[in-house]
Amino acid sequence: MVAQLPDPIKIVRRAGDVRIHTFISAFTDDNIANATHIIESRNKLVLVDAQFLVPYALQFRAYADSIGKEIDRIYLSHRHPDHWFGLGAAFSDIPIHTLPETKEFLRQHGQDSLNDHWKLGNLAPKSLVIPENTVRAGHEIIDGVKYVFDEVVDTEIDFLLTIGLPEVGVFIAQDLIYSGTHLYLTKYMEHWIGILQGMLLSDYDLFLPGHGFPADKNEVAKNIQYLSAAMEAAGNGLTNDAFKRFLLERFPERKCPGIFDIYIPRLFDNASEF
Repeated sequence: MVAQLPDPIKIVRRAGDVRIHTFISAFTDDNIANATHIIESRNKLVLVDAQFLVPYALQFRAYADSIGKEIDRIYLSHRHPDHWFGLGAAFSDIPIHTLPETKEFLRQHGQDSLNDHWKLGNLAPKSLVIPENTVRAGHEIIDGVKYVFDEVVDTEIDFLLTIGLPEVGVFIAQDLIYSGTHLYLTKYMEHWIGILQGMLLSDYDLFLPGHGFPADKNEVAKNIQYLSAAMEAAGNGLTNDAFKRFLLERFPERKCPGIFDIYIPRLFDNASEF
């Protein structure tokens, strides 16, 4: 029996000739508000990421199916399991596209990651799905919509796929942005800030995050503030619980504090990346 979880949040908005659907898992308890997205064009759906826990992945798939259009493909933004675990639970029949580095990581370490999350029990998928299709920087027209792909390195993750829809002003940033939640921090914070500063100068005005609600440039700027404060804290020698306390006190309005316990062992204690 699959455990009961809080209901997800669904948000729909029109951008030009497309409708953008965002499906967010819960902000409460230990959840981290995973945000996955659907780009609905005239005849097809393009999905981005697959949720983490099985119940949310199944609900995301059911929601996509309820729109009544063909799911053309799903793009996987990066290798963190909270973005690809749902593939095995709900999307094994859909063409999956991702960066070559992400595909290779899943081929080499995907099963290790599944095994490492055994404590999730039936909240984790039973099978691993390796994306068959690779995507590289460039652009493609899908159902009349221009998609611009880029590979961003050394931010929240070593390799991240971003997707721009320049004709409608939408930028799918995924884990470049944490909207209203605490960020998953890495050793690349300074470079990450530089990427976000570039986004502030772009022509995009709607940013789809990997966690939390769809965002504007104000939230991008707030992420820069958060990263700058975290760099200052680390530079002052704060680690582990002291580092966590500093950010909780500095940013009390941000949700999903459970993410600290995920990344702090990796940031300060060289824990496994799986």
